[in-house]
Order: sequence, then structure tokens, then C-alpha cells
Amino acid sequence: MCVVLFNTCHLFPQTAIDLCGFLVVDRRRTSVFWMCAAYVESVFGWICLGLWILFLTVEIKICRGMFSKPERGAQWIIILGAQVRGRKITDSLKRRLDAAIHYLEENERTMVVVSGGRGPGEDISEADAMEQYLIEQGVAENRIRKEDQSVSTRENLSFSRRFIDPKHETVGIVTNNFHSYRAKLLAEQEGYAHVFSVSASSNYVFQINYLVREFFAVLAIFLKNKRIL
Repeated sequence: MCVVLFNTCHLFPQTAIDLCGFLVVDRRRTSVFWMCAAYVESVFGWICLGLWILFLTVEIKICRGMFSKPERGAQWIIILGAQVRGRKITDSLKRRLDAAIHYLEENERTMVVVSGGRGPGEDISEADAMEQYLIEQGVAENRIRKEDQSVSTRENLSFSRRFIDPKHETVGIVTNNFHSYRAKLLAEQEGYAHVFSVSASSNYVFQINYLVREFFAVLAIFLKNKRIL
């Protein structure tokens, strides 16, 4: 390059001047480009860090809910519905019911609400299926109240209030462990003043999928209510 410039200066002075000017301007342009690229990379890095911190914060809350211990002596427990295939309860729902039965056996005065409507592919409502299973396992029918219209977790909790005094009675929410934090959060939003989780187990094979799904579900609740974590 130096040889070219030297020869050009002798043969074509004006051309050499123009060429040198172009190289200076081009170098400045290149410098600005790399400065912009570095700035964009830095901003992107901070955004990724912020999202990662947000994800970890929410997941810690979810995991803490998974391992929370239920209180003794609740007036009520609410079993949140899950999918029924025809008339047969699924694994997730059975785990919830078994956790509820264990709690009812240890707390003989506790009443139970089975909550869940009828969805696609279900021959009976989730509440009917749950009631039948509880009775078959020895739970007295007069301890069971049935809510069979809800189609979401929020509706489970909202519609179940007709059996309960949510401001004064203690209520346990029975659901799978990964869902416990969100369910309790929604219960508090629905006016349950004294609420705790009764966490049932879940299939460990799908645990990562459950936890990632719950992250977005919990985040949606926070954004909808403009709540800071």
C-alpha cells in the first residue's frame, strides 16, 4: 500500500490526495461501525442478564412453593381439577387426590371441595370423577362439596368460595407441586386470607417442561396485575 501511494504521489498527485482522504474517512467509518456493534452487543448482554435474573427469581419462588409444608387443622381444602380421560382420572389428578386423602386422614374435621368442570374428551366433570374416587377410597360423602363449572385455576378458586368463608376460614389448596406457587398466588388474589398449599407430587420426567411453563404463567399474572417480583 505504501509503495502504491508513493508511486501515485509522483504520477498522479491529486489522485493520491483523494485516495488518502478516502482511506481516512473509511477508517473513521469502520471505527464508528465497531463502536456501534460493541454498544449493541453490550445492550444485548445486559438484556439477556436481566431476563436470566428474572427467570431465576420466578423459578426460585416456584420451587419454594413446591416444598412448602401444609398447615394442620384447616377448615377446608380445595382440590384443583385436572384432565379426565372419558371417566378415568389421569396421573396428575390421582396424585392430587391421594395427597388430599392423606391430609383428610390426618385432619378429620377438614371438609373438601372438589373443583373442576367438564372439558373436551371428558364424559363427566372433573369434580364428579374426583368425588367418585374419594368415596371409593373411604372419604365420607358428607365431607365433600362439589364445584363442577370451572374451567381454569382462577375459576376453581372463585367458584369454590360459595362453600367457604375465605376471609375467616383456613383453606389448603391441593395441586401438583410445580403448580402450588401459582395456585396460592391466585387464591390470594381471589380473596382467600388464610391459605396454604398442599403439594402433591408430579411426574419427574416432565418436570423441566412444567417449570418452564409455570414461569410464563406466573409472569403473565405479574404483568396483568402490574406487580413487581
